Amino acid sequence: MEKEFGPEYGSVADAGFIVKYRASCYCNAVQIEVCADPVDAKICHCKICQSLHGAPMQWAAIFRKHDVRVTKGMDSLKFYNAEQNIDERVLPCKVSCRLCGTPIADEGRRMWLAFPSLFDFGFPPKVPKAFMPTCHIFYGSRVVDIGDDLPKWSGHKNKSDRLF
Repeated sequence: MEKEFGPEYGSVADAGFIVKYRASCYCNAVQIEVCADPVDAKICHCKICQSLHGAPMQWAAIFRKHDVRVTKGMDSLKFYNAEQNIDERVLPCKVSCRLCGTPIADEGRRMWLAFPSLFDFGFPPKVPKAFMPTCHIFYGSRVVDIGDDLPKWSGHKNKSDRLF
């Protein structure tokens, strides 16, 4: 049986945890389930996300930790704290698969920011509305302009200046 991720997360043994969505890394060594819609979704343009994802931005769906559980691959998880530049589970941190390298989530102090592209939304994928981004954050660090109608913040949503 998989060891538990932490007391703040959903338990594999919890019969009341009704799975709504499933996600996995590229090699399927790590599998995750969530029992609720995300509380929000955003696109981050900060330099850390750009560097660690090798992309101009990162799309994340934000879940409460108690709505998330790791059902396979606890031993395959790799943690990295960018602030301290250490390979440890010091929050906040990046979570990836140790085997295939897939970025899986950002683990915050209270939230789990999962990457929607890892979820199984069928084929062709039909992304639920709850996973669609509501804003761009750290937009001042963008490397490409995004011509959508979403609010664009200089830092975190509702806690910084709105740029557009």
